[in-house]
Amino acid sequence: MRRAGLGEGGSGGYVASGYSVYEEENEHLQEGLRAKVSALKSLSIDIGTEVKYQNKMLDDMDTDFDSTGGLLGATIGRVKRLSRGSQTKLLCYMLLFCFFVFFVLYWYIKLR
Repeated sequence: MRRAGLGEGGSGGYVASGYSVYEEENEHLQEGLRAKVSALKSLSIDIGTEVKYQNKMLDDMDTDFDSTGGLLGATIGRVKRLSRGSQTKLLCYMLLFCFFVFFVLYWYIKLR
């Protein structure tokens, strides 16, 4: 007694060989999928590492900007205190000197 598709010869051999073709194709597709998943995994790990590095850099920049803001705030306070006095002539000379220094630096950088 033979069951349909399980006997030797006839259409049973065709069904069994067709099954193995599908199985081989599935294994091939499975290997391709496995390679894609491993590539995505390594890419996501690299992205995570880069995000951590960028966050650390942003935190460092935030700290630097905070310290620079404090320094500039103190300097502005001193300039305001200086401008309240009767030393406006000294303040004008100081501003002209700053403009001169910036102009010389700009000229020097542009010639490089």
